[in-house]
Amino acid sequence: MRNTGFAGPAISALMVLLVIFINMENAGAMDNSADKMIDLPEPGHEGPDSLEQTLLNRRSERSYSDAPLSLKEISQLLWAAQGITGGREFRTAPSAGALYPLELFVAAGEVKGLDPGIYRYHPEDHFLEPEVYGDRRRDLWAAALRQSAVRQAPAVFVFTAVFERTTRKYSSRGRQYVFMEAGHAAQNLCLQAEALDLGAVTIGAFDDAGVEDVLGLNKDTSPLYLLPAGKKD
Repeated sequence: MRNTGFAGPAISALMVLLVIFINMENAGAMDNSADKMIDLPEPGHEGPDSLEQTLLNRRSERSYSDAPLSLKEISQLLWAAQGITGGREFRTAPSAGALYPLELFVAAGEVKGLDPGIYRYHPEDHFLEPEVYGDRRRDLWAAALRQSAVRQAPAVFVFTAVFERTTRKYSSRGRQYVFMEAGHAAQNLCLQAEALDLGAVTIGAFDDAGVEDVLGLNKDTSPLYLLPAGKKD
């Protein structure tokens, strides 16, 4: 059979379409190479108010001004929730068996010095690892039953857990320990927000699968808490 000459161009066109499709599929994923890691400002260890005053003033705040958060404020809030306080292990929140099942993410929308996107916090070296490009607060808002605080806040912190880190030692009881730990860490963040004169609120009403999809979580990681934060309105 005579070669008509159409096979080559057809295959080339097919390859181009395949590359475009792959690029579209991967458009939301960030490049997680080492040079993309974001070093955070060093957290402060002193504040103007006493712990007692901070406890007295803490309230759930669901309304925020239009002002963005700074990277310094994000750094301080992350450290308060899961930061290292001794060597390279001990953290601000207690953990059963020092197994640390929590993974903390921040969905940044309006943060000075930080591109919109979803980032994973690495406590050991106090840096952020980019996970997903673009402002995903609206998607989190939809997954959180359209609670306005999630959409309005300049940043939303997402507490997740790898239960197996704790249950492999404590069996089924370990799940309860993980929930306790999430409460410790979230309260730390709320108190730190108050100490910075920021507003924050803890949110537990959301569609798990929706949040998992927004963050691109693997099957071993479960969302536990959403915590929007911003300047008080």
